Amino acid sequence: MTNKLILFSVAAFSLTACKKEAPKQDGPKPFPVVSVENKNIVGYDTFPASIEGRVNNDVRAKIQGYITQVLVDEGQYVTKGQPLFRLETNILTENAAASKAGIGAAESNVAAAQAQVNAANVEVNKLKPLVQKNIISNVQLQTAQANLAQAQAGLQQAIAAKRQAVANYKGVEANIDYSVIRAPISGVIGKLPLKVGSLVGPTDQVALTTISDTSEIFAYFSMNEKAYFDFLEKSVGANVPEKIKNLPMVELQLANGSIYPEKGRIEAITGSLDPTTGTIQFRVSFKNAQKLLSNGNSGTIRFPKHYDNVLVVPESATYEQQGIVYVYKVEKDTARNAVVEVIERIDNLALIKSGVKKGEVIIAAGTGNVKPGTAVKPKKISMDSLVQSVKPKF
Repeated sequence: MTNKLILFSVAAFSLTACKKEAPKQDGPKPFPVVSVENKNIVGYDTFPASIEGRVNNDVRAKIQGYITQVLVDEGQYVTKGQPLFRLETNILTENAAASKAGIGAAESNVAAAQAQVNAANVEVNKLKPLVQKNIISNVQLQTAQANLAQAQAGLQQAIAAKRQAVANYKGVEANIDYSVIRAPISGVIGKLPLKVGSLVGPTDQVALTTISDTSEIFAYFSMNEKAYFDFLEKSVGANVPEKIKNLPMVELQLANGSIYPEKGRIEAITGSLDPTTGTIQFRVSFKNAQKLLSNGNSGTIRFPKHYDNVLVVPESATYEQQGIVYVYKVEKDTARNAVVEVIERIDNLALIKSGVKKGEVIIAAGTGNVKPGTAVKPKKISMDSLVQSVKPKF
């Protein structure tokens, strides 16, 4: 009897303990939900770009010499013809003086030769009537005429020598002028690798500097062959020039992530594929009146893609399993997973081709804690507020 009472007590205690340990059934969990919407969305294809000035001129010396003055500084704006460098001119000045003296000597030679011609001509004119009157023989006249021809030849040689002396002097003067190295174009001075005392010349591999005309800049970017043909198929026009003309304006994203205020236009496409990189290069022109962009900058070209009246859901509402994308629809306060086809993901939105309809309610976030059939307590939120809250801030 005692044993039976003990067993009954143990059984009763165990039953009580089991009842206490039994888990309580949880109620519906709150989840943020949004309605599927239609929106007009602009996306972008992006391409890394290098930026160059409209014109970039290397500045080089036309003569050899030592730099005596550097008249500009890096980053300075200069105008066409403005002096940039001066070279040593001592030897050139001496050569100019010698050349000028050579002109004087040549002029004296011309004057002497002209006097000989005049004298020989007088002699010929004096002998002609004497020969006609048979006073003297014709041999004397012929000799005088030969002397005149010789004097005239000497005069021509003297004149040629003077011309050569003048040319030599002008050449030395030009070299003296070349000793002042001037800006070939208006633009911004680049790096100045050579300083005062450096020996420079026309065959140097390193330029004295580079001047960039950045009133307008060119951004260069490339597409691979497949992307290029896809681009041509989507562009409007019967040929490449027409397609270029009909292209929309593009944006330039700078290295700090900001968008350059001026939009650019694609102006040219290289006519051949680069065999080394397998790409085709595009050139985009941007105005640069404020001189914000410099030669050598980098950036990203953003080519716009417009999606009109497309279905969108928050990107956080989607999840993927084995390469298939799902969302959770909320039907009668219960989560039901649905397969969706995503066109693209832009600005924390998933653009949907199929799988949901406008107005359907879906779980907006926290899908990792949901399973099909989970009871949910919908908490309606704005899609825009959700998307804006997860955008990166710079």
